[in-house]
Amino acid sequence: MRHQKAINHLGRTSTHRKAMLSNMASSLIRHKRIHTTLAKAKALRSFIEPILTKSKEDSTHSRRIAFSYLQDKEAVSELFRTVAVKIASRPGGYTRILKTGFRLGDNAEMCMMELVDFNESMLAAKEAAPKKTTRRRRGTGKKAETTATDETPKASVPKAKAKTKAAPVAEKEKPAEPVSEAEHTEPDTPADNQ
Repeated sequence: MRHQKAINHLGRTSTHRKAMLSNMASSLIRHKRIHTTLAKAKALRSFIEPILTKSKEDSTHSRRIAFSYLQDKEAVSELFRTVAVKIASRPGGYTRILKTGFRLGDNAEMCMMELVDFNESMLAAKEAAPKKTTRRRRGTGKKAETTATDETPKASVPKAKAKTKAAPVAEKEKPAEPVSEAEHTEPDTPADNQ
């Protein structure tokens, strides 16, 4: 049973685990994306999210707290210079974990952990996605042309029926087609339309 065991020790001593999480957090801040095991990524998420929240307020006190966790001056300056600016409007959930499969040697579940606001391809795809409209339209105007059989040409479909079913805007946009004498010889009989 694992009652009230909230911390995954990751098979390490306390000092080793803190040093490893500090190094992983520094790498994530510098490179914006790291590849690691799923267990380490979940432990890192609970380690780095409070630091990222603290970085939204750029003060000496918050810089010192971030440095006490990260122990890396370059990572702290990168955190407050570029990362904090991008995550300023986000209320939480700064990281994303994407599973990538299993490692060959020991079959450990691997993943990629990244900062959400720095994935340019996903942000571009979200902006380029067309917005859905809630308006629905019936396609009755096209049925008159598609119901004609192969034996009868499309021009011989009665224009009166097409005008009643098609939208008036569509008829104004389409110019009238000239009808040849061979096609206009006699009107269609009901047997031909079937």
